[in-house]
Amino acid sequence: MKNIVEIKHFRMDFSSKTVIRDLSFDVKAGEIFGFLGSNGSGKTTTLRALLGFYTPTSGELLIDGKPYDPEHSNITVGYLPEERGLYRKETVLDTLVYFGKLKGINDPVRWSTKYLSRVGLLDKSKEKLEKLSGGQQQKVQLGVTIMNNPKLLILDEPTKGFDPVNRRLLMDIIDELHQKGTAVILITHYMDEVEKLCDRAILLKDGVAHAYGTIPEIRRQFKGKTLDQIFVQVYGGKND
Repeated sequence: MKNIVEIKHFRMDFSSKTVIRDLSFDVKAGEIFGFLGSNGSGKTTTLRALLGFYTPTSGELLIDGKPYDPEHSNITVGYLPEERGLYRKETVLDTLVYFGKLKGINDPVRWSTKYLSRVGLLDKSKEKLEKLSGGQQQKVQLGVTIMNNPKLLILDEPTKGFDPVNRRLLMDIIDELHQKGTAVILITHYMDEVEKLCDRAILLKDGVAHAYGTIPEIRRQFKGKTLDQIFVQVYGGKND
């Protein structure tokens, strides 16, 4: 299967501090890839370098075989960051329609209305974003991220703070995109999501990969432990 993302011997230094050390992995077209690690492990730094926000100290970070340039890329990329970046004074519907027009969506009002109905926010369409809860704002931002059917979808803690019902709803939406051929890079601290959804995963600690492969391969590497147990072992420093 073709690689949609390739990261080769990536190193990232900030002043005298090395954040990423000789990191290499790939993400295949159409797979869901779990990008795991505690806060400060290097996940967000890697994704920002992949998308061109940071210049790597050394190594290569490629999307569709070349450094990412949104103006000239053949791959549509959707990125949902952990921190929200919407216009809080605008209404929910106006925000979605605005981004829909920017992304060339046919009939953005129809798309936005259908999406809001799907995620239970149609009754909030005329409210300003600042009046919404954090989880409701996250649903709007997810809509902006997926509306142009990206071939690569990068999700940084998409269900953070969600109750189980809304977590399941967002995971269903992500899985539907995956079924249509979208490759998904998923950052999450919910290991049950990884075990259910991900084809492969990588676990970072201090910018170094401590596990990498399919979920069964990772579990075999750690003597059949669950991903929760593996996470605790890596970050707890236990070698049993």
